[in-house]
Amino acid sequence: MTKTAAVEMVVVPCLRDNYAFLVHNRATQQTALIDAPEAAPIQAVLDGRGWTLSDILITHHHDDHIDGVGALRKGARVIGAKADVHRLPDLDLAVQDGDEVTVCGQTTHVLDVSGHTVGHIAFHMPDAGFAFTADSLMALGCGRLFEGTPAQMWESMQKLRALPDDTLICSGHEYTESNARFAASLDPDNRDLISRIKGIAAARAAGQATVPSTLTLEKRTNPFLRADLPEFKSVMGMADASAVDVFTKVRALKDRF
Repeated sequence: MTKTAAVEMVVVPCLRDNYAFLVHNRATQQTALIDAPEAAPIQAVLDGRGWTLSDILITHHHDDHIDGVGALRKGARVIGAKADVHRLPDLDLAVQDGDEVTVCGQTTHVLDVSGHTVGHIAFHMPDAGFAFTADSLMALGCGRLFEGTPAQMWESMQKLRALPDDTLICSGHEYTESNARFAASLDPDNRDLISRIKGIAAARAAGQATVPSTLTLEKRTNPFLRADLPEFKSVMGMADASAVDVFTKVRALKDRF
């Protein structure tokens, strides 16, 4: 659980390796859910804390992010991408890049982060310091490109990288150990990465989630955020290549890893 002055955020493990997130405003008693992989574990947290959903925010259309919406909505406002409305549960509010909505008393910015899918969005709550990135920017990784292009995903990575360094990146899966092994295969001498891998191993051994992570840590260790950095280009043997070409190479290597 993470608390700020106004809200608290709870990470809810779902399915085999998914995460959902609950944001609760103690003053207004509003509660928002970001993504709904399955209903039962989310409802259990709501019941245990005496919370009622006021909003459900959907990042993208994949089943493991929307399957619980029908059972959980019960009058909650459902918010998702206008570009994806044809393949999402019925929306009460369709949003797009640049929109601002108020969720749990928090100004929430909508960012188009297409790549994993076309129409994938992220939700940034700047005052709370939360960014719900699902399968775009992930802990030490990024989502597989099922629909978008490497150029689209690189643009999305840059958009998310520009958020404040202390932003908590709330991503959608517990993939961090495998992502860490891949990152180390590319950049084995990265001291920040070496340190992070030790922390990941300790957390998982204790049964703890490795999500969320700070954007500062992602910028230092996540290869998918570093495609334009001279030191990383050098490590990749692509010193003169464009950032998009480096990103494309990293994504292709990950797909075969």
